[in-house]
Amino acid sequence: MFTSFREPATDGLHLLYSYDGYQWQDLGRSFLKPQVGPSKLMRDPSITQGPDGTYHLVWTCGWKGDKGFGYANSKDLVHWSEQRFIDVMSHEPTTVNVWAPEITYDPPTRQYLIVWASTIPLRYPKGQEDEDNNHRLYYTTTKDFQTFAPTRLYLDPGFSAIDSEVLRRGAEDYVLVVKDNTRPERNIKVAFGPTATGPFAKVSAPFTANFTEGPSVAKLPHNQWLIYYDAYKEKKYGAMKTTDFITFTDVSAQTSVPTGHKHGTIFMVPRRTLKKLLQTGPAEAPAATSRTQAHD
Repeated sequence: MFTSFREPATDGLHLLYSYDGYQWQDLGRSFLKPQVGPSKLMRDPSITQGPDGTYHLVWTCGWKGDKGFGYANSKDLVHWSEQRFIDVMSHEPTTVNVWAPEITYDPPTRQYLIVWASTIPLRYPKGQEDEDNNHRLYYTTTKDFQTFAPTRLYLDPGFSAIDSEVLRRGAEDYVLVVKDNTRPERNIKVAFGPTATGPFAKVSAPFTANFTEGPSVAKLPHNQWLIYYDAYKEKKYGAMKTTDFITFTDVSAQTSVPTGHKHGTIFMVPRRTLKKLLQTGPAEAPAATSRTQAHD
């Protein structure tokens, strides 16, 4: 499954499905309409499945002025919990935005990690970017989605960074895929670390062309990984294949992604779950009433 949204990001969670990771089809409807955040948008939806089978969803609520992200959970991707706004940056009152929260479950620590990009003007050195576009990555962790660890800096690579995804390959072996959002670059790079929270000391040279963003990684058999990305200037989706995150092969011509698909994450579901999604329409979600602060 591949989470997705459609511009102008007001109708919520879309889902793609694939049997091989290369050819994707659109389920053709929204499964959850956004109800939280000042703008009530849903961009960059990210889903991970916990050890109890529950799917946890986080998303970007708006372009600017947000100090948190949206959250909901589901057992079947059809029926959803109430939506909540998770406040993670109010302790930094000048924060411009909270973009592209990415959620993953980390088995060694038995907790969920959520990483996002925020701009705090005048906090870090910058290049050609405006002060309100100089991002760094931040994170929180949780075990129960009721209490959240205090927000901490996740990555300051010395440049503006957004759109991250962290992957566990093995014991003390993690890969971070991230967009360098500086004006000369605007491309995708990788770094390696011993834990889900790093440190990710050295960021690689880019493995995509400029004007690319929103990396989404799929693990395939035989130690193969596909990294999808939005080549937004060309208005198309690209894909790179790798076995080691050091050498990459462009396999864009072998893939098919529906027109209009936008930044999401890739995860696995049983075929019976997909069958139910294909057979049922979206359910209405309960009204959003909750607000949680990560830095309490």
